Amino acid sequence: MTRTPEMTSAIVFPGMGPCEFTDVARFMLVDRDARDLLATASDALDYDLFARYRDSDSDYSEYAQVAFLVNCVALARWAERVMDLRPGLVAGPSFGGKAAAVYSGALDFAEAVRMTAQLSRIETEYFATEQRGVVTMSFVRTPQDRLRDILGELDEAGEWYEISCYVDTDFWMVTLHEGRTDWLAQRLRAGGGLPLYVMDPPLHATAFQPLRDRVEAELFGSLHFTDPQIPVVADQDGTVRDTADGVRAMLLDGIVTPVRWPEVVGTFQRRGVETVHVCGPDRLWGRVGATVRNFQTTIVDPRRAMSPIRRTVAV
Repeated sequence: MTRTPEMTSAIVFPGMGPCEFTDVARFMLVDRDARDLLATASDALDYDLFARYRDSDSDYSEYAQVAFLVNCVALARWAERVMDLRPGLVAGPSFGGKAAAVYSGALDFAEAVRMTAQLSRIETEYFATEQRGVVTMSFVRTPQDRLRDILGELDEAGEWYEISCYVDTDFWMVTLHEGRTDWLAQRLRAGGGLPLYVMDPPLHATAFQPLRDRVEAELFGSLHFTDPQIPVVADQDGTVRDTADGVRAMLLDGIVTPVRWPEVVGTFQRRGVETVHVCGPDRLWGRVGATVRNFQTTIVDPRRAMSPIRRTVAV
């Protein structure tokens, strides 16, 4: 069987990290797909998303989250238009699952916008009242044996924690009480590790089952999922989701189940994926070793989309 470009390419929508407004503002106003999606999002929310995002003072505010969704989907459409990208699979670790659901055709964009905004409000209230002072720390250069020793010290001290993301062989995210982050950073550096950033609100921990239950009851009952046109690879276990229920469960389970990126990589490899396009503002998933070691990887971010296109002129 002849392998087509669609069979050997995949889109990855990145998990959300800190993103400066100035890094994406021009793209949101100039790119035609971004403008259209921005207008749709503003209509769905009944406020000016661009203005709210510009004035936001939090990396993970409701407005920043919806803007991130807008930019991810717009960049994938830019890649379709300019790079003739036609992926055979799509994945979205952590927050990127929302964009994956939209791009795959499993969830309408306007519905995803309202879902993202409402989910942010529910999470903000939940972590302010039900489980206060819990965050997720990401770090790299920490082999598994070293991590096991550090977490063993937390066990001995009777401290709660959970591994929330298995990113690579030496790259992790751990959810724990905020008062322990300085200690963890010190222990990581002592062994050559490098703490990166702290995410608040946290996700991907079994302790958040009450939050998952509330989100399913209050939010997901009103969402309409359809079978995806492009199969979605779940970030929790690498399974291929090709039904509406499968994508819905993937988004809900992300609240309580850790991201296991090597499982996604393994599925890509078994499915014959050779090229991966990471569509969105990204400093992690398109650069991490598990991705670049195994695939030809292209980061499709606002800077790339706003750069002049070089064309070859015949002479």
